[in-house]
Amino acid sequence: MSRVRPEAVDLVFADPPFNIGYDYDVYDDQRSASEYLDWSRDWMRGVHRCLRPSGSFWLAIGDEYAAELKLTAQKLGFVCRSWVIWYYTFGVNCVRGFSRSHTHLFHFVKDRDDFTFNSDNPLVRVPSARQLVYADGRANPKGRLPDNTWIYRPQDAPSAFAPQHDTWYFARVAGTFSERQGFHGCQMPERLLGRIIRISSHPGDVVMDPFAGSGTTLTVAKKLGRQWLGLELSPEYARKVRNRVDAASVGDELVGPADPRTSAPSQARGKSKLERKGGQQIPLPKVDDETIAGVTAAYRAAGEGNTADVVLCDPELSAAFRQQCKRLGVPGAAFFWNRVLLRLRKSGRLPKSENKPRRFTFAQMDEYSFASEIALRQLEIDFGLTVDDVLCSPDAVAEFDGIAHEFSPAASTFELRWAALAIRKRSKKSKEIARKKQHDWLSKRLPPAKVLNKCDVAKYDRPGTYIFEAPGQRTLYVGEALNVAQRLRLARECRPWEKLELSAMRFVPSTADECHGLQSFFVARRTPMLNSKLLYPERS
Repeated sequence: MSRVRPEAVDLVFADPPFNIGYDYDVYDDQRSASEYLDWSRDWMRGVHRCLRPSGSFWLAIGDEYAAELKLTAQKLGFVCRSWVIWYYTFGVNCVRGFSRSHTHLFHFVKDRDDFTFNSDNPLVRVPSARQLVYADGRANPKGRLPDNTWIYRPQDAPSAFAPQHDTWYFARVAGTFSERQGFHGCQMPERLLGRIIRISSHPGDVVMDPFAGSGTTLTVAKKLGRQWLGLELSPEYARKVRNRVDAASVGDELVGPADPRTSAPSQARGKSKLERKGGQQIPLPKVDDETIAGVTAAYRAAGEGNTADVVLCDPELSAAFRQQCKRLGVPGAAFFWNRVLLRLRKSGRLPKSENKPRRFTFAQMDEYSFASEIALRQLEIDFGLTVDDVLCSPDAVAEFDGIAHEFSPAASTFELRWAALAIRKRSKKSKEIARKKQHDWLSKRLPPAKVLNKCDVAKYDRPGTYIFEAPGQRTLYVGEALNVAQRLRLARECRPWEKLELSAMRFVPSTADECHGLQSFFVARRTPMLNSKLLYPERS
């Protein structure tokens, strides 16, 4: 850990040996109490040094030393934000005493007022009673934050999210579970790590596990688009962890049973639902005529004769539409109103727009469309959202705007949102070009990577496809541009690329017509961190 740069890590998750005599590969798990506490103090001091000022440190520990390690962490300068109990339904049998069926999870931060806590992420929130019982799309789509009770077991837990609970229920990874790796006996569930990583970091952040073990933290971090760093004493474990991480790709489904969603009896029989990737069901209730009339009237009053897509992409028109819905007393909230608006547009039931539709060519969007794709990808990974979901949710689209502007500060909010819609519309053609030409492209050798800061920018003043890489040939992003030199200059000046450790670029000259097809081809081959799933080939 001493080799890690100071303040280089955004999130640390540590599941150290509990000092209960477990038979590890190389570590002695049966030390004296004083020796164990001294050793714990040393490695936690290292965590404090590695963590950014706004970073988070999650610690998993058993009963025997939970209180002592909490005090040790606080003496080192950590602030304890939460003390949670993870209850797993398959206990560890104890000869004398009660079966071990829980672990303590501490959430520490360095700065009590400045730390990452993504409370709006719908994938870490739980459904409200209205969503669970009535499948009501007018309910807050965020649900509500879980309290200190996290349940993770295949069967339902009726009191799962009672307000006073301080326990999380997550199934321990038993030998019969599909996610079981087999080489390490103390394996964390992927979905438990998914909740922690989503709530305490952002895509592109650095996640570290000082006790890599079975590699779950690193694998989940990679799947969720984070950079990952693991430490492991055992060469054998390290080799198997590397194989496990290499087999995962950004955007892959987390393994294991999903969080329980059935604690209340469903009254949603007969209501249509949309099954979303990850198993989460997003209710799409039938909308009554009065609501349709209200949304239509609000659109007519606020839209200024523009299409529904323009209304959702234009911040001022979108705000005016929501205000009109409130004024007219339309049931529900912004997300619901926007979804109804889109549904009416897709079914051809909105009044015909009076203004000539806005048209942007991809040549016009060339300077900033990549930023829209990167922002969309981060919301796909972290929130499980589609383009429509993003545009319909004021919170999500604000997050999208912020990320996209970081990568392309000069573009307007409308331009960035509109480019996201355009990428979706063009993605089918991009994938079709990639499919038709893949045989020819596979026969060509990929050009070598060039160190970014040593690239002669003038040589790239032409159209082509480029691959941005981090150390170790990790593919960050595959892009296409009519002027790659312009993209290269912007990348050198952009702080987010610096944080992602962008260090090298590969360049393939191509015609303007071929660029986006070649982009889709390389996306499928390289599985980059920041490209939208829209460009990936359909999975059969």
